Parts: sequence; structure tokens; C-alpha cells
Amino acid sequence: MAIRYIYAEYEITRNYDRCIACRVCERQCANEVHEYLPEAHKMVADEAKCVNCHRCVSLCPTHALKIVKSDNTYKANSNWSQKNMNELYRQAEAGGVLLSSMGNPENFPIYFDKILLNASQVTNPSIDPLREPMETRVFLGSKSVEIERDENGQIKDNLKPHLKLNLPVMFSAMSYGSISYNAHESLARASQELGTYYNTGEGGLHADFYPYGGNTIVQVASGRFGVHQPYLEAAAAVEIKIGQGAKPGIGGHLPGKKIVDDVARTRMIPVGSDAISPAPHHDIYSIEDLSQLVYSLKEATRNTKPVIVKIAAVHNVAAIASGIARSGADIIAIDGFRGGTGAAPTRIRDNVGIPIELALAGVDQRLRDEGIRDQVSIVAGGSIRNSTDVVKAVALGADCVYIGTAALLALGCHLCRSCHEGKCNWGIATQVPELIKRLNPDVGYKRLVNLLTAWRHEIEEIMGGMGINSIESLKGNRLMLRGVGLNEKELEILGIKHAGE
Repeated sequence: MAIRYIYAEYEITRNYDRCIACRVCERQCANEVHEYLPEAHKMVADEAKCVNCHRCVSLCPTHALKIVKSDNTYKANSNWSQKNMNELYRQAEAGGVLLSSMGNPENFPIYFDKILLNASQVTNPSIDPLREPMETRVFLGSKSVEIERDENGQIKDNLKPHLKLNLPVMFSAMSYGSISYNAHESLARASQELGTYYNTGEGGLHADFYPYGGNTIVQVASGRFGVHQPYLEAAAAVEIKIGQGAKPGIGGHLPGKKIVDDVARTRMIPVGSDAISPAPHHDIYSIEDLSQLVYSLKEATRNTKPVIVKIAAVHNVAAIASGIARSGADIIAIDGFRGGTGAAPTRIRDNVGIPIELALAGVDQRLRDEGIRDQVSIVAGGSIRNSTDVVKAVALGADCVYIGTAALLALGCHLCRSCHEGKCNWGIATQVPELIKRLNPDVGYKRLVNLLTAWRHEIEEIMGGMGINSIESLKGNRLMLRGVGLNEKELEILGIKHAGE
């Protein structure tokens, strides 16, 4: 028997006074953690297989289960942590790159948590959103036009194509294949009801979801999976994905075990083949090349749809965004280093990129300084967790935000960070039919609607307390922000004052 160097990360505590051996935990666990011993009429668990998804805990009818962090430790060493040692053991055993899912979990600063909001008092009275109108609608696209009038003196409609959102939140790119059919259906239906948009990611658009095209952003990534003329024409907008926050500078990889019949058909690749997208677009090596693709996509859609360029938040992001604004793109999407992913090399996910707060503030200020801020809209993503994060992002310069992980949590995700295994017990990041059925889209879409409805109410309350009655008045209004526990350089980059000033 091979030596098991790594002790289980989690321990399953079973209260045998409550456990009735109903075997629900055994049936519900795709990782085969639980097992029934008939001779002893009791349940046991192989804790080494547990990913802490909490499916068994949530469905145990007698509340007999708890999952707790193991307190087993190695000899203390400030340089070689237990995490570092376990990762080294895994690589010594498998000889491969460590893979991880979801966003960066490391203990880097979360700047949203160090920013406070201002509120109105006497001289600038607050606004009551229950009794006075609040405008949460957002229009995304280029607004850099001169007012022109026709021969009758009427203003001409010369605006470029725009996206209209009822609230400043969209669902970010999650491809069909990385997440399930039922998860995509939930996102599409919720977007339609809320008056916002969801993003297909680089996996194409399933034939069943073309009726939701008016609320769909389709993506053109380096692998060009599922990209064809009807796909582009069906959408409300087209997004060119250059990079994403969880893995800047590298391509994507959807394992072959997730490429089942429908996924293969949608992506236009063989069943069971790994979907590997290159790190760069092989037709983009300069801003001029990017501009050519932007205009090609606009021509392909008869100039009826805005084009988004999505980039990861990296150290020179402001300069990159400046070039994109001049490329003809209508919207820039910036994804911070805490953004989620279905799979990424652990070392890249946890060490590459910068926080969305710093990137966003830097981009907004650069475009303002150059006098081109109105040429593009900015969408910020990368771990937007609640309505206050939305408000702070808008005040830092975003027109609206993308949410991904928050949407998956609303569908039932428990952040077990094992999406790349394809065994999601909640029916989200899987293509296993019996697991997919666990997510009911009739329930899932309603939970998403509930979440963003609640956020919209909170955004209105917060803006009212600021004495602001529209998202447009909040955008880039950094006077309403104050920092706590930030150094002078951080405050300078964010463009805000310290609390008390």
C-alpha cells in the first residue's frame, strides 16, 4: 500500500445518536465519501475524498453531519507552511501542474473592505427612495458624439449601439461546458426578467438559448469555439476575450470529460476532446490588430451591436485600456485577480494580476486625463460580493459590474473549489446528467432574480443616503469614498481621501 503523505483537509463529524443510516449522504455525494456498512448498520466516511461541498450536511434529514477543518498539523515552520508542503507532495506524486477552481483565496488586501461610503446630512439632504424616483438604469457604449440636428431642428439619433440595463449588474462569462445546461438556463432566464445580460463565455451558445439573444453577450476568445455568423447575430453584444482575472496571460482548458454531446455540438469540436484555447489570439499582436478584429465583428453584425474587449487586471492595465479605447471598442471589461474560473494553474491564479479596485481606478483616471473617457464604458469584475461592492466600484469609475461567483453562490455553490473535477454536487460545474438534475432552473433563475432585486433595493437606499438619485451621478464620484487603513500610495492610486479628511 502506498504511503498517504497528506492527511485529509476536512473531517466529517457524524452524530450516531442522530444518524438513522438513511444513506442520503451516500446517494448525494458524487465523490463517494460516504459508505454504508450493512453488517454494522452504520455509515462511515473516507474523508480524504471530501471537498467540503456541504451537500450531505444540507440534505441530512436529522442534522447528524458536520464538516470541520482538520486540526492535524505538521511540525511548525514559518517558511514551509502545511499548504506548501501538501502541494509539493501532490506534485511529487502526480508530476503535473496544480489546478484550482474559483477565485484567488489568498490573504491579499481586499480594498473594497477598506473603503467607506459618505452620506448626506444637513446641507445636502438625503433622498428617500421609497418616495422619490431613483434611476438605476445604465447604458453601455460609446457616448462620444456631437449633437447634430436635422433640417427641422430636431436632434439626430447618432449614438452608436448601446446596451440598456435596468441595474448596473451583469452576469459574467461562464461557458457552457464549464457550467451545466441548467445553470446557463437559469442565467438566461434571470437576465431576461431583470433586464440585464449574461455572457456565454468562450463555449458558444446552445441552440435552446437563442431566444434569449436579446439578453446575451457572446464571446469571441482565442480558441474561437462555437463562433459563427448566427451566433454573432443572435447576441445583444459581442465580447473579445483577451484575458481573465484568474489566469492573465494564458489560455483556457476545458477537460475532455466535460465535452459531452451537446457541449461538443455547441463548441463545434469532437466529443471527448480537450478544448484548449491558445494564450494569445493568433491574429492580435498589437492595438492595430485588435482594432481590425473589432471592426470585422462590427461589419459582421452590420454595426448593430456594441463590441466589448475583456482584459485581465495587470500592472500596465491603464495603458492597455487607453489603447483599447482608441481601437474602436465600445466597452472595456476589466477582470481583477480574484475573479473566478472553472480551472486554472494554482500558481497563476494565486500570484498573477492585481486587485480590481486599483485597476479600475487607474483605468478610469487615465481615460479622463486623456479626454477619452466617454468613448468607452467600463465594466468591472473580479469578486463583486454584494451591493456595496457595486456602489464602490461605480464610484471608482465603473459604469457597471460583472458578477460570476456571486451568481453561482445564489444557485447553491458552496465554493468547494473543485469545479475542474466535473463532479459538482450542486449541479452547476458538471456535465454528469444525474448531477445536472440537482439544479432546477425554475428555482435557480428565481434565486438569481431575488438576489439582484435585493441588491437593487440596497443600491437605491445607499445612493439615497448619499443624496444621489442616479447611477450616472455616482459614476466616478470618488468624493463619496474614504479610505481606512490605506497608505498614501494606495489612496493616490484609488484617487480617494482618507477617512476624516
